[in-house]
Amino acid sequence: MLCAVIVAAVVVLAGCRPGQQEPEHGSIEVPTGAPVPPWAEPLDTAAARIDEAMPGSFGIHVRHLDTATDNQAGSLDRGGDRRWYLSSTIKVPVAIAVLERVDAGDLALDEELVLSETDYVDGAGDLLMQDPGTRYSIATLLEKSLQDSDSTATDMLIRLIGEDVLNRRIADWTGGGFGPITTIVQVRYDAYGALHPGVAELSNMDLVRLRNSRAGEARLVALAKALGVPRDELDTRDLDDVFGRYYETGRNSATLEAYALMLEKLVTGELLSEASTRRILDHMRAITTGDRRIQAGLPSGTDFAQKTGTQVARACNVGVLDPDKGAGGATVVVACAEDFEDLAQAERAFREFGQALGETGLAR
Repeated sequence: MLCAVIVAAVVVLAGCRPGQQEPEHGSIEVPTGAPVPPWAEPLDTAAARIDEAMPGSFGIHVRHLDTATDNQAGSLDRGGDRRWYLSSTIKVPVAIAVLERVDAGDLALDEELVLSETDYVDGAGDLLMQDPGTRYSIATLLEKSLQDSDSTATDMLIRLIGEDVLNRRIADWTGGGFGPITTIVQVRYDAYGALHPGVAELSNMDLVRLRNSRAGEARLVALAKALGVPRDELDTRDLDDVFGRYYETGRNSATLEAYALMLEKLVTGELLSEASTRRILDHMRAITTGDRRIQAGLPSGTDFAQKTGTQVARACNVGVLDPDKGAGGATVVVACAEDFEDLAQAERAFREFGQALGETGLAR
């Protein structure tokens, strides 16, 4: 891991709001006695330009791992000490925690879980369309959670190991920086529950059916109907307000640096066996949801094991470039966008960031 030597002239939070001074520099750290790597300052400049152009905020943390002697090792942080909402990128630490138990012999990859109606949660993936009583191995659930971002599969895995255990393990890996990680269905209960006490009495299928209504006012009208109350009894002006208030709770959030540290420990073999590490990275290489983000800007053929996440006015793209190089040359990348007006704006920012990674030589 990198020694904590600050070499940037200014350490600031990324993503100033309108009326605030735009940050000029991120925080650069290098091993003791090493020079600033040649990629760091150009990437900082590019990320600042992307952040300024995108409505809302764009934060990044990049760390290049290099035990060789070419003076490339270092990290660049433009996320600061604040926590960013992670959305579906929580599925990576969930997979790590499950595979820890597999490595310890407490679980087996061929062990099966039975899908029940109470497992269903809206989101990507096909488990929501499958019949209750269908059996799935832990290996299959891991694949669906990581590759397809299947939220039902993810919640089944979280319930298998327990939220408390998951959060303790994340704290052990990172030393802090993560807010509480919950099941995905709990995100819905927490977000909508602030609007009316009756939300706690709704079933998971009641919440799933809300997605039959378009995002925005139509969804809030549908929620009021499910509760049997007038729309004006819901304590919110719009859906953006609902989730904006939820994000302020800090749940399912982390500093970009803490998330990057977790990925560094994963790719250098500090968290899992070689087989389990490769399983996660191969699933991340095969992701089906990242074509319009960082990967879209990377040079053709770049080896990028990644995970994406998307929610109302929030998006993230995390991963590792050249993961097979491990401590000898892998690059950990964590990027999040927030408060954009349209997802296409965030996707453009991610794409341009991928181009910057190539232009600075970190991606080939």
